[in-house]
Amino acid sequence: MSPRHRSPEPRCQVVRTLDIIGEKWALLIVRDALRGSSRYSEFRESLGVPTDILSARLASLVDSGILEKRPYREAGSRERASYHLTEAGQGLRVVIAAMLQWNDRFDPAASGPGSVVVDARDGTHLDLVFAAPDGRVVAVDDVDIAPGGGGAWAPRARA
Repeated sequence: MSPRHRSPEPRCQVVRTLDIIGEKWALLIVRDALRGSSRYSEFRESLGVPTDILSARLASLVDSGILEKRPYREAGSRERASYHLTEAGQGLRVVIAAMLQWNDRFDPAASGPGSVVVDARDGTHLDLVFAAPDGRVVAVDDVDIAPGGGGAWAPRARA
């Protein structure tokens, strides 16, 4: 069993990913960390999550290698911990961006998007795409999910 998973390693990557970030609040903590939050109080204020649940989710994300804990001390205060995204946590940026863009397309807010995906250098709006190794962009409708080497499933015929 991998230290990131609570059960013997399932083959499906979706199940494996949900083992790590599928609990309520986990992706919202990652979202806030991507927005620059790092302190317990910042997550608590932004999310309004009960303290016991926030503590448990932060610990789980640290144990899973999504966040790392760093000590800090403000003058006159006790030592506290801040939480920072690891490389694995930064890798969830594409998951959050995909969720934003899915929501904008299929369940948009009347007031407009609360967040947009932009180039960090110049603010240009970006769209997530599927790209072939040669750089060719593939339309979403032309993308299939196929069995991989570790898969134990076969694709069904399309109707």
